Amino acid sequence: MDFQVVVLAGGVSKKLLPLVSKELPNALLPVANRPVLSYVVELLELSNLKDLIVVVEGKDVALNVGAWISGAYADRLHVEVASVPEDVGTAGAIRAIAHHLTAKDILIVSGDLVSDVPVGAVAATHRRHDAVVTALLCNAPISGPLESVSSGGKDKTKKPGRYDLIGLDPTKQFLLHIATGAEVEKDLRIQKSILRAVGQIEIRADLMDAHLYAFKRSVLLEVLDQKSAFQSLKHDVLPYLVRSQLKSEVLLNGTPQAEENGTEKVNSQSNQQMISQILANASEPTFHLRHTLGTIGSDSVRRAHKCCVYISGSSKYCARLNSIQAYNDINRDVIGEASHLSGYSFSAHNNIIHPTAELGAKTTVGPHCMLGEGSQMGDKCSVKRSVIGRHCRIGANVKVVNSVVMNHVTIGDFCSIQGSVICSNVQLQERAILKDCQVGAGFVVTSGSEQKGEVLAKK
Repeated sequence: MDFQVVVLAGGVSKKLLPLVSKELPNALLPVANRPVLSYVVELLELSNLKDLIVVVEGKDVALNVGAWISGAYADRLHVEVASVPEDVGTAGAIRAIAHHLTAKDILIVSGDLVSDVPVGAVAATHRRHDAVVTALLCNAPISGPLESVSSGGKDKTKKPGRYDLIGLDPTKQFLLHIATGAEVEKDLRIQKSILRAVGQIEIRADLMDAHLYAFKRSVLLEVLDQKSAFQSLKHDVLPYLVRSQLKSEVLLNGTPQAEENGTEKVNSQSNQQMISQILANASEPTFHLRHTLGTIGSDSVRRAHKCCVYISGSSKYCARLNSIQAYNDINRDVIGEASHLSGYSFSAHNNIIHPTAELGAKTTVGPHCMLGEGSQMGDKCSVKRSVIGRHCRIGANVKVVNSVVMNHVTIGDFCSIQGSVICSNVQLQERAILKDCQVGAGFVVTSGSEQKGEVLAKK
């Protein structure tokens, strides 16, 4: 396929505290008892993409992620783990590893993506159109806006929902407008040059930019070099490439065209007619060649560029683990409606109970549940729509509903856990009640305490 693959796996996201730490960075956060990064790696492997650069923030994170990859994939894949400084952003991460990028086209994917959309289909679309960028678009999660306030904590102030607003051409192949994380209540501004050229734009708020992109390497690195202030591929680079399809970067008759600021027109009627002709014929194979008419010199050839999309089918699963709410939702989905992603075989009761796990008398583990290796449950316990990790010790008369319990957790008798995330090595003493809480690693919840909507973590 001749694509280089870069997985941007991040570091320790503030949005995911207290679930993550330097010991358990974003990439290793467990989804159905396996690191979230494993879902991306194995999705790429299915498309025979086995040579990967995994980029993480910070040297400590690099050591932990590298150790996990070596143990899990040493005999199957060639993975180079590259460390970049913290908080450089996705664009800064690519700048930092630019010297490693040599292929004509680069696939860049977020390490928090959980999906079954074939990566090869995105790559094929990119090559077929000879695009400068091709973005994967998926159905937006039904749980709510992309950047809604995460659950948990006392701050329940409602903020406006933020969505990706995406403009497509009538054939739904070309990206003509994108406002990432835009507030729906605000006015939408469309460039007149693009609107005139294409005649009709379909604006969608029900699609999510999945942060899986195919880029033409030469264009990507040129933009990153020239636009040193750009920090984000999604918020800076992609919108810039979309905006500049028909603006000053386009060289017609050897002359750079004036940018349109909303009221000014392009230099001449003939240039506008040629621009209109280019985009009107965007679905033809010759689109990328039309702009070469009248150019001078080989360096001016690439400027009337195409930004393409691959829209996944409605039956495909696609979600990003970029908030605590998303963490809950994805765990629920991977042991539920998207169980084919888990990599496990489900029992006749539609659950997964490891052969080494032990259940007490009259204890029930319902459908869409997982009980990990070596975990023990006492008598008369109930587990519904939840994931329980490895080597947990759970007492009698415990109820766990819609929750994630990580590894080596101890839960005393008569505890109740609902809608919560319990990190590794936590101790819940007897009769503790948690609802909609997140409990950080190693925390002790005292006997008889009742907590609702709290973040509990060591100081």
